[in-house]
Amino acid sequence: MKYFPPQSTDRVRLRRGSGAFTLIEVLAALLLMAIIVPVALEGMSVVSRAAVLGQHKAAAMRVAERVLSEQLAVISQGQPIPTSGSGTETDGDTSYPWTMQTEAWPQDAMTQMTVRITFSVQGNAYEMTLSTLFDPNAGAPVTTTGTGRAAS
Repeated sequence: MKYFPPQSTDRVRLRRGSGAFTLIEVLAALLLMAIIVPVALEGMSVVSRAAVLGQHKAAAMRVAERVLSEQLAVISQGQPIPTSGSGTETDGDTSYPWTMQTEAWPQDAMTQMTVRITFSVQGNAYEMTLSTLFDPNAGAPVTTTGTGRAAS
């Protein structure tokens, strides 16, 4: 058997390593958090704004589809084709002002009906447009297209 002389507790602690962080490690961690946390919060803010804008755009398109359907239903009942119109429709808790315009399509005997919806999100104005072609003699829509853009 070997004999080991008693060792001081300081030497034993040094060999095993201490469980505490040094001041440099704590400062480095705080600096890293000070950089990462604001960037992450800004990223979450951007995602939130994009989600709100997307919800408003989807609601604006629902309103435009509803307005087009109502206008085409009136035309199919034999009423005269309106050349323009405007109003306000509500989707959820938001009101969307709309304007409608009809014009002759350059090819064929078709008529184009366009509905423009305007709305504002966080101080920025946006406009969504939905158009359809229909035969004024048949009263049935042929094709629809939609666009969205920021209003200038």
